[in-house]
Amino acid sequence: MQPEDMEVPLINNLNDNGDRARPKGKDVFKDQQKESESSMESPNLEFEYGDSDTLSAELSELYSYTEEPEFALNRDNFEEDFRSHAKGRRWTELPMEEQKAYVMSLLDALEVTDRDKRLKVARAILYLTQGVFDECDTEVDVLHWSRHNIFLLYDMGLFTALLELLSMEIDNSQACSSAVRKPAISLADSTELRVLLSIMYLMVETVRVQTEDDRPEWREAREAFKNELGSPLYNGEPFALLLFTMVTKFCSMNAPHFPMKKVLLLLWKTILFTLGGFEELQEMKVRGRERLCLTPLPEDSIKVVRAMRAASPPASAMELIEQQQQQQKRGRRSRRSAFVDSLEGDSPFPKKQPLVKQDSLDTYNERDPFKNDDARDEEEDPEDTDSGIEGEVDPLDRDVIIQPPPPPPPLRPPTERVNFPKGLPWAPKVREKDIEHFLETSRNKFIGFTLGNDTETLVGLPRPIHESVKTLKLHKYVSIAEVQIKKEEELQQCPLSLGEEEVEETPAEILYVGMLPNLSQYVIALLKLLLAAAPTSKAKTDSINILADVLPEEMPITVLQSMKLGIDVNRHKEIIVKAISALLLLLLKHLKLSHIYQFEVVSQHLVFANCIPLILKFFNQNIMSYISAKNSICVLDFPHCVVHEMPELTAESLEAGDCSQFCWRNLFSCINLLRILNKLTKWKHSRTMMLVVFKSAPILKRALKVKQAMMQLYVLKLLKIQTKYLGRQWRKSNMKTMSAIYQKVRHRLNDDWAYGNDIDARPWDFQAEECALRENIEKFNSRRYDNSRNSDFTPVDNCLQSILGQRVELPEDFHYSYEIWLEREVFSQPIQWEGLLQNP
Repeated sequence: MQPEDMEVPLINNLNDNGDRARPKGKDVFKDQQKESESSMESPNLEFEYGDSDTLSAELSELYSYTEEPEFALNRDNFEEDFRSHAKGRRWTELPMEEQKAYVMSLLDALEVTDRDKRLKVARAILYLTQGVFDECDTEVDVLHWSRHNIFLLYDMGLFTALLELLSMEIDNSQACSSAVRKPAISLADSTELRVLLSIMYLMVETVRVQTEDDRPEWREAREAFKNELGSPLYNGEPFALLLFTMVTKFCSMNAPHFPMKKVLLLLWKTILFTLGGFEELQEMKVRGRERLCLTPLPEDSIKVVRAMRAASPPASAMELIEQQQQQQKRGRRSRRSAFVDSLEGDSPFPKKQPLVKQDSLDTYNERDPFKNDDARDEEEDPEDTDSGIEGEVDPLDRDVIIQPPPPPPPLRPPTERVNFPKGLPWAPKVREKDIEHFLETSRNKFIGFTLGNDTETLVGLPRPIHESVKTLKLHKYVSIAEVQIKKEEELQQCPLSLGEEEVEETPAEILYVGMLPNLSQYVIALLKLLLAAAPTSKAKTDSINILADVLPEEMPITVLQSMKLGIDVNRHKEIIVKAISALLLLLLKHLKLSHIYQFEVVSQHLVFANCIPLILKFFNQNIMSYISAKNSICVLDFPHCVVHEMPELTAESLEAGDCSQFCWRNLFSCINLLRILNKLTKWKHSRTMMLVVFKSAPILKRALKVKQAMMQLYVLKLLKIQTKYLGRQWRKSNMKTMSAIYQKVRHRLNDDWAYGNDIDARPWDFQAEECALRENIEKFNSRRYDNSRNSDFTPVDNCLQSILGQRVELPEDFHYSYEIWLEREVFSQPIQWEGLLQNP
């Protein structure tokens, strides 16, 4: 806004005598500028959450910008070897049989003992998986040939050969010891590992992603590869455990040269491929409920979240003060202008409307929660509506804006399920425990005694309580976890009569069994890496160095090189955060579906390793800056950099970055971390109190400034569970946030989250709650996985004839020395038969 364009209200141009006065342009301009800045909102982010980003984006994040010269090196190694086989032809021109013959020769060459020759062959294979880009004209061609070559290489058995080489490199003690002694580790220390991990990542990620034009044999290969990765085929354990071992070895400082970003990306994609993504999880959940004869899910949570619209962020304290001052000024001005109008009559100057905060205008666009969705879609353009957190109306004006609700519909028969209001996105839920608690309170009040867990007997209770129980039962939701806990209690009480539990060998079960002995080490290592990569972490001398696979051998000497390396380092950290957050979330969700106590094991390890304060520390930054960060150089991203001519990089082009509205990976990471925090604290009173103690409310409220519906939903969930403990004053001054919680978060019918009536009745004993949970977890693990314990329940054979009739396997030499043994051990030993008859 320019000073000459200002429009000052008429009353400001008059002094006390009614004469025209010179406007104080600077002051007015500052006031208006402040108000306009405070009313500015971040734009709606067109972000669609999924298992991962686009294939090209995921492939580009595998490489750091420092590795860019290695693309040409891979090509040269391939062409040097391929020239002798091709006789002047290109790879894309060869028939399938000749391509297979050449791949076989490469696989044979991988087994040579010379380390340098083996590395050259591995680089040639990496060039094939990168799509023989020197023979392609477009990025689409590169991805096409990369896909073709990867399925060919998998069919020829390349992955098994790579796995043997990777195991050799992990066990290479000479490389580990030399890396430990080096003061500064660079890219050169992890060359072999980076090449092998890059090939494996390209294979896993490319095979994992399905396309419409996949051949039938490729679909069969995908299923075979998925089963192979998830089965204990590699030394009796899944492939993911080998990568977990690399992570712990790196964090224990025994192998500081390991390229951690590539390891974490490969580990995440391996678990995503073998266990399944979020949509597959939803399908597995539906099948699991059908198998247990539970009611179907009231809605598809993925579709509901995708249909949500972002709300306007709540005003900050300064904005509220400024808004209040402006309203007071407008009130004084309106009274004064009325007096001036009576003196002057019609003024020759056109009247200008006073500046109004845009947020208050959102009210007029608020959706009517009682209006039918279909009718609303016909009447309104979805771009013009905004259910803003700021969009609250004065109670006196509300009737003018929102139409009164229609008369209530006639009562339905009791057998029919209720159709939920269209204005709320989620169907309300009630747990069995909630119904029991409600009946216990009601019986104590009206009868004076309780009936334990009986939810059927309503004798002596008034009619309204009958109706309440009926409504609660109508919305009762039994989760898979509740069924699993109940079944586990029965198995603990009756281990002999119920017999052994039949455990399905799912990929999640196999992974959990493999992880269980070293689970705490894996969790601590992942959180160490997350802490080192977090933007809020300060560099410490004792922290682990996660930049081993991004720092070049020669440090930059020009400003441009320093800027490029700075962007590369920041991007490197963001990718590590993305991989760890997605990996932890997938593990928690799959293990919760597999068995609730498997989920609780990982959750408790995360809580004890300070995951909750770590995530809060991550969000204690300018989250808008983090989400809109432009730590990427588009022209250096694969496959763009290998197809197009490289333009000259300048400091201005690096500063400008790309033109995207937000950084996909950073927003993805933030949502994942919020979901992990929700998983850890849901239904856990002591962990909820940790959120209160760590003062998470202002941190989470700042995160609401990001106008993305899914991120806001999980922030509001975290605020909802602690609202009752934040005090009346907090609730009073954050009514717009409370309104947003009501609009967007699922309702529990008898949950008084907004009032806090049961605070005094619930003491906070963190240790007792966690110890009780720990005891249940240990009983579960001991019963299901401790083989030595099961021997105590093995039936004993007391029949003498049965025992003597059993065939005993004896060694071959025993037959030759039987008589000697009999003489020495039986005949020559005096036996006191009377001693057997005496009491000991």
